[in-house]
Amino acid sequence: MDQDDTTLRILSTSDLAGLEISLADVVATVEGAYRTLAAGKSDNPRKLTVKPADGHSVSYAMLGRDGSRNVVAIKTSYKHGLHASRDQQHYYTTLTIYDDVTGLPVAMMDCSRIGSLRTPAVSALLARECAAPEASTALVVGTGTQGRLALPFLLTTMPRLDRLLLSGTHPDGIAAVRAELTRHFPGRDIELVSDLRTAAREADVIVATAGAHTPAAIEADWLRPGTTSILVGHGLAPSTLHRADRVIATSEAQMHVTGTDMADADGKLPSADLELPVIISGISKARTTPQQRIFAYNSGLVVTDIALGHRFAQLAIEQGLGTEIPLWK
Repeated sequence: MDQDDTTLRILSTSDLAGLEISLADVVATVEGAYRTLAAGKSDNPRKLTVKPADGHSVSYAMLGRDGSRNVVAIKTSYKHGLHASRDQQHYYTTLTIYDDVTGLPVAMMDCSRIGSLRTPAVSALLARECAAPEASTALVVGTGTQGRLALPFLLTTMPRLDRLLLSGTHPDGIAAVRAELTRHFPGRDIELVSDLRTAAREADVIVATAGAHTPAAIEADWLRPGTTSILVGHGLAPSTLHRADRVIATSEAQMHVTGTDMADADGKLPSADLELPVIISGISKARTTPQQRIFAYNSGLVVTDIALGHRFAQLAIEQGLGTEIPLWK
């Protein structure tokens, strides 16, 4: 299966599903992408967005270059049926990677598994960098795709966590969270909480991954000093952002585009104090005192998808997976 300039290797959902990759490998790959970006060796332009007037669909296109891997890639994302329930929506996301040394295509792949791993890995890096030194209790809000791997990734970057709290209402989702935790960390279990206010007051790190229709909305008054709140989906009220002592974002520009539901009464969002790539690089620290309440906004940067997608492509090629299509013949 030698690649040339007339064929493109296609990696399907099933091709990628069988690839084994450790959580530590995912975290290291994503962290490396941030370091390269902070060093000025990668390019991550702002995403392009298309949405019809009635809001029934949304499409994104993201171009980037990873300077340490010497690859260029384009990610596309299309979701249809935004007004419908999740099981009635159509969602497609792909990543196409080119080798910028040889000039040859590497692969085109389904990007759903990459996103499902990249996002909780970023949350875990945010938690590691932002949490107070003695943080020991983590609370995850939501049991969807992101909620199911949030705790295993948190334990990967913060092995000293000894209490794992979960706020969720869907039995299948709760069971899936437990199953993923047991698979990666046998012997560990969650504490299912029903009083979100009390759980938030006890947590040192909160990761909000719930869906858009969740009634959960943790308020700033519920948080004790030193708490780190990380927003991935929903579950945090705008007060946690506007009354935070420090605001950290993976990308301030993206926060201001995609975080509009967290705006104040005037439709405004506060500026970010720091972005994660700068923190990962060691140039600046997210937290300057143990008592600071930190709000962190997790939005994707395409360079992290590129790095993780390239890692998957390497593993797939080593195992002879994928189908070569004579696309340019």
